Amino acid sequence: MTEAIQLEQVTKIYKGKKAVDSLTMTIEKGSVTALLGPNGAGKTTTVSMILGLHQPTSGRVRLLGGDPRETRIRDRIGAMLQDVSVIDNLKVHETINLFRHYYEKPLALEQLLRISGLEEEKNKMATALSGGQQRRLGFALAAAGDPEVLFLDEPTVGMDVTSRQLFWDTIRAMAGKGRTIVLTTHYLEEADSVADRIVVINNGQLIADGTPSEIKSETAGRVISFTAGASVTSEALAAMPGVTDIQWSGRKVRLFSGNTDRLIAALIEKRLDMRDIEIQSGGLEDAFQALVQQTTSK
Repeated sequence: MTEAIQLEQVTKIYKGKKAVDSLTMTIEKGSVTALLGPNGAGKTTTVSMILGLHQPTSGRVRLLGGDPRETRIRDRIGAMLQDVSVIDNLKVHETINLFRHYYEKPLALEQLLRISGLEEEKNKMATALSGGQQRRLGFALAAAGDPEVLFLDEPTVGMDVTSRQLFWDTIRAMAGKGRTIVLTTHYLEEADSVADRIVVINNGQLIADGTPSEIKSETAGRVISFTAGASVTSEALAAMPGVTDIQWSGRKVRLFSGNTDRLIAALIEKRLDMRDIEIQSGGLEDAFQALVQQTTSK
């Protein structure tokens, strides 16, 4: 079996509203998949059903070939959720050891302290950790059982730059050993750099699925940025051929277009007052915003 996760026509209804709507998706073993979407899109509900925390109203969810609620399946997965609840009166190393004993083949305590960057905090009370340190503790607990599939829900919120770097280096190393990683994040530059697949959900439905490069090339187009003179207006720029969006930051302008060659020629022909001109591919955030706008406006 090459599939780690299978969703077949999965629907979840809360209070008469579809949080997830006929979602079909397969995630291969050994892949790193970023599940993206605006707030309320259905990401958390989808992950909760994959973990067996909630049951679909209809459809089927399979995790590692079995029911997510089975003990034998739970022993092979780990989850780092947004809320990390620590146990009173336990030190960091005691908390990690407690979770290690839930699993048949746990990672060593020393390894979990190292990959979470908590070696110096191991004798601290878990409740005394900062917000970022508690996120790292949550990662240690999620990784305690050496999981085949690891779920990460907004994993780096509250982490400093050094902690984030260690975290993503660890995730890349885990993926390199064949672990399956599923993550949600609002830091799209992180998803772009670490994921080999991007899945975008909006209104409970799948709206895009591909590699980061595919998502960006199909949706974001290319961007022309420059510093505009005082005479340049939004109306004049909107009249240029192929302009799909305009973003201003002070006098700095970003023009989005599927045909930047034609657009740059038109800008020069019009002799617009502009300097510091750059042409670049649109980023994942640009593609994400375009996808959400397209599906929201329908």
